[in-house]
Amino acid sequence: MTTLTTRPPVAARDHRAARTLASRILGYAVLIFFGLVFLYPFVIQLANSLKTEPGAAANPLSPFPDPVSTAGFERIVAGTNFPLWLGNSLLVTVLVTLGRVFFDSLAGYALARLRFRGRAGLFAAVIAVMAVPGVVLLIPKFLVLNQLGIYNSYAGLIVPLLADAAGVFIMKQFFESIPVSVEEAARIDGAGIFRTYWSVVLPMARPALITLTILSFQGSWNEFPHSLVSVQDPDLFTLPRGLADLVSGSLGKGTQYPLKLGAALLATIPVAVLFVIFQRYFVRGGNEGAEKG
Repeated sequence: MTTLTTRPPVAARDHRAARTLASRILGYAVLIFFGLVFLYPFVIQLANSLKTEPGAAANPLSPFPDPVSTAGFERIVAGTNFPLWLGNSLLVTVLVTLGRVFFDSLAGYALARLRFRGRAGLFAAVIAVMAVPGVVLLIPKFLVLNQLGIYNSYAGLIVPLLADAAGVFIMKQFFESIPVSVEEAARIDGAGIFRTYWSVVLPMARPALITLTILSFQGSWNEFPHSLVSVQDPDLFTLPRGLADLVSGSLGKGTQYPLKLGAALLATIPVAVLFVIFQRYFVRGGNEGAEKG
């Protein structure tokens, strides 16, 4: 006995296709709407940085500068310490990023592979540190820097940021996803613990390392609370500290929107470029690190 299969009516198929198309259009419309909502502040920032001072004060929410003026950028370069702040930020960010990539990966490998007493408690402490708000540690951090004699110095800006709990957590989770057999083969060939970490495991962790590099660069580039309690000398100000000085009105009265927003725009460019270049590695590293967690 044969069973005949009946195809759905053409009208029903067309109805489902129309509903699918409508839901897809609605989804894209919602995404575009929220994308524009998030993009609008950056458009306003760019537009106001290209306006004149009276034009920005009269109509700050207009996305079209009329007339277009680069006076704000010229004043940033010639009338502020922006080049000095930029140099300090580059120095601090590069050293902190390199330090975090090395120390966080080293600590993450130790927690993932080495077996020692107190290992579980140490990892629990790392997780607990991630739950502590950074503002809680500002006063203790100031006291420690003062006692160590590195307050108001480059060492005070850099040393306390050379390792962080989030980076250790990311690297530990990624190292645990690497097969142990790879390391056992290296040890059979006579490689020690550090040689195995440096020459075998670390090259395999490139997605996690790129993720950590982006997060470290972004975090240290935008770090403001730490610079607030670690330095007072204007020659040691980084970009966030210098921008805060501009916003507080150090250059005189008035809104000075072109100057302030232009400086903020220039400070945003390096992080945005870095993220755009390495975003696919960032997403991959985050996903692979999360699989084990």
